[in-house]
Amino acid sequence: MATASPPSPPAAPPPPGNPLPPAARVRSTPQGAGRLLAIGGLAVVVLIVAYLVFAGGGGSSYQLIFAEADQLVRGDQVQVGGVPVGSVTNIVLTPNFQARVTIHVDSSLTPLHEGTTAQIRVPSLSSVANRYIALTPAPNKPNPALAGGATLGTIATNKGAVDLDQLFNTLNPKTRKGLQEFIQGSAEQYAGTGHDFSEDVELFSPSLSATDHFFSELVRDQSTFTSFLVESAKALTTIAARKEDLTDLIEHADQTFQAIGSQQSNLAKGLRVLPVTLNQGNKTFAEVPSAIGAFKQLVEVSKPNSRTLATFFARLHPLVSAATPAVSNFGLAISRPGVDNDLTEAFAALPALAQTLTTASPDGVKSLQESVPVTAYFGPYAPDLAGTLRTFGQTTAYYDANGHYARISPVAPAFKLGATGNLTPASPQQGLEGLQTGQLRRCPGAATQPAADGSSPFTDNELLNCDPSETPK
Repeated sequence: MATASPPSPPAAPPPPGNPLPPAARVRSTPQGAGRLLAIGGLAVVVLIVAYLVFAGGGGSSYQLIFAEADQLVRGDQVQVGGVPVGSVTNIVLTPNFQARVTIHVDSSLTPLHEGTTAQIRVPSLSSVANRYIALTPAPNKPNPALAGGATLGTIATNKGAVDLDQLFNTLNPKTRKGLQEFIQGSAEQYAGTGHDFSEDVELFSPSLSATDHFFSELVRDQSTFTSFLVESAKALTTIAARKEDLTDLIEHADQTFQAIGSQQSNLAKGLRVLPVTLNQGNKTFAEVPSAIGAFKQLVEVSKPNSRTLATFFARLHPLVSAATPAVSNFGLAISRPGVDNDLTEAFAALPALAQTLTTASPDGVKSLQESVPVTAYFGPYAPDLAGTLRTFGQTTAYYDANGHYARISPVAPAFKLGATGNLTPASPQQGLEGLQTGQLRRCPGAATQPAADGSSPFTDNELLNCDPSETPK
């Protein structure tokens, strides 16, 4: 406990005109001496701190050769067993496209010895450039020490850290596409559900309590739980043996859900009409008892008539047996393997035939109508044409008591009939004097001399476009 002393009386002022002695002028007070000691102590602390900061505790620098710098930057830590022992001071590219990393190691760990290894590690995947170098020092004996500035080659270094991009690159394109669609689908699923998520967070603690209670009840009967795990393992083993079928099932299920998703409008429409359908179903089920009662009554009424069914079926059997080949042939007529050989294909061709006839029939009728004036001209010549095609002279020639005959006039251009009835030599021109040419419009029946009754040549009352004067001489 501190005590306070009574204040001393104030000193009397020196008498005027009597200066202080030299010793009294030079002597300092106790407060001034303490101030000097504090300043000196502060200076000593500053010197110690400066020494520790600028001297850095010594240490040595080493060079590490890595195949890849793996996002190291200057200032990243060098650790041993999770304790920082240095930092990265420089990173350069070697001529053979490797990374030369210069590190400074504190004096507490130097010198390093041969056999020391280095590895780039990452404490977590939450940062892009979050890397450090983990050193594994070799024992001091019998390994020789490494001089400052020594280089550890790629044999003593390895990358260690694996980026997410490298992990994703190990997946095939189909798996990456599926993972991408899963992430995008999850984002779409949870979009705009922040309020619901907040409510879920509030219920998270009760959910954990309920889950704890559930697992407590689950493991209460250890033998049953163990049996459940064993049987589950067997089931999973069986499922794993069918992994290809399971993969196909998942792919087909994905396609099924995509097809269902593409029919959202129809599905929504179906859900809207579902209550009406259920109400109608309820009405239908309500009427089922009465229908069953009517059916029972029908069965009771039909029992007397059912006794004759045996006789009916016995008589029907021969008919069915005899009709089987006919039905089989009829089936072949309706549907036979091959092309264009049954009634089904014939009926299928009828629409095209009808369409063709619908188009072609008017044109055919029109052609026949327009050809009547042309064919009418040949009508009267039908006997002549028929006789020419069948037996020459049998239709158009005259006949006598011996039947039909044809008039033939020989032409002998080398002779001509003289005045006395003798044949005399004639020139070619004289031999052709009796022949007629240019008769191109003969009437029917004009192939011989005109008949005495005027029936030939036939002009049809001058309606035929022919010349009755063109007759044989």
